[in-house]
Amino acid sequence: MFGKIYINGEWKEADEGTLDVINPANGEVVGETANAGEAETKEAINAAHEAFDSWSKTTAYERADILRKIHGLMMERQDELGELLTREMGKPLAEAKGEVAYAASFIEWYADEAKRVYGETIPSGSENKRLMVIHQPVGVVGAITPWNFPQAMITRKVGPALAAGCTIVLKPAKNTPLSAVRFVEICEEAGVPKGVINLVTGQSSSAIGNELMSNEKVRKVTFTGSTEVGSNLMEQGAQDIKKLSLELGGHAPALVLDDADIGKAVNGVVASKFRASGQTCICVNRVYADEKVYEEFVEKFADACKDLKVGDGMDENVKVGPLIDKDAYDKVERHVQDAVDKGAKVVTGGNGYEKDGGYYFEPTVLRDVNHDMIIMHEETFGPVAPVQKITSDEEGVKLANTTPFGLASYFFTENMSRGMKVAEGLEYGIVGWNDGGPSAAQAPFGGWKQSGVGREGGRQGIMPFLETKYISIGL
Repeated sequence: MFGKIYINGEWKEADEGTLDVINPANGEVVGETANAGEAETKEAINAAHEAFDSWSKTTAYERADILRKIHGLMMERQDELGELLTREMGKPLAEAKGEVAYAASFIEWYADEAKRVYGETIPSGSENKRLMVIHQPVGVVGAITPWNFPQAMITRKVGPALAAGCTIVLKPAKNTPLSAVRFVEICEEAGVPKGVINLVTGQSSSAIGNELMSNEKVRKVTFTGSTEVGSNLMEQGAQDIKKLSLELGGHAPALVLDDADIGKAVNGVVASKFRASGQTCICVNRVYADEKVYEEFVEKFADACKDLKVGDGMDENVKVGPLIDKDAYDKVERHVQDAVDKGAKVVTGGNGYEKDGGYYFEPTVLRDVNHDMIIMHEETFGPVAPVQKITSDEEGVKLANTTPFGLASYFFTENMSRGMKVAEGLEYGIVGWNDGGPSAAQAPFGGWKQSGVGREGGRQGIMPFLETKYISIGL
């Protein structure tokens, strides 16, 4: 089915033909995707609009049964889906298979949450009135997903939308459309009715996105990507007051306090920093270590990074795969060079290279960094960890908050009182306390400030796909 779009239960050719999908590890063509645009997107929206009436009237139990079938099929095909994900995105195979399980967990979670969309009754001020509140699906949803988590960012949106009774038009990233195609095939196999989920892929994100944002039949758009694009979507959505959920950029700090378990801190920062080669919105982007443990942390952290093998993600020994493309590589190289030019020292790594059409960068630790360096202000999206010295918890929290972003943050301490003060002081939607991997389907994911609007995951994640209706009944 590669090379086609999916509209109203049918796989179709796109007007503009197909595009090659490239393996970032070696430049090889691993498949093709349909090059759809405005016309196909409008057709998909119309199909979702027509299907909404019947799908929204199904019971929560019927929707849950279908979601559970999707979950089962994803887990049965975890190896196949993981291999496909590695070939189109580049992350190590074990990590890719882990993403498939993580993605499936959102489908499973919202299969249950579908049955927990509770209303309420309100005591009336009049004996002749009864007051009640119900929740109903918002309508057609446009879902726009990024390349760095080709499965999980889809299910985190599609799961709650389908559970709520909404219909979907899905637009995956142009770099990684094959995982989306395979997911929609699974949805079809699991019995999702025609028109309930529709897939449009293509080179022009603006042509597809503009139609989703301007079409009045689309009541809600959910997007994961850059803050710049998110800001544009907010401006477009203002025209007809479209509901938006936005998971945007991050610039995650990690604080290593002077009573931290250094082994635990090293393992946590490594796990966060180098997942997907540092190409995640919640990966540690800058480290602040207390002066009392600074030398020890930097030494042990660098030693751990030296053991991370770089290469093609299909090699089972590889822990750090390729960067997605040359632009990503150039940005990482620019950040490292700027830091070194301004006085930072490379403890390990520091070099990148091109091999067989893929762009790689060594796991890199920089010491003696400061806030004059670009890397401390911009999201690197690569396997580079700058470490700055701090003299107090208060200084660390202040520096951590010196950013317009507020998605994820991390800190390491063994003291409960101290930890609570730091956790409360960090201006972030997600805080990992002695934990480098805080994401979970049952927990709310999202950011403060310019890192987004709304939450995905947890019981909170289904509410953006529902409208609240208050009913006053006169007796």
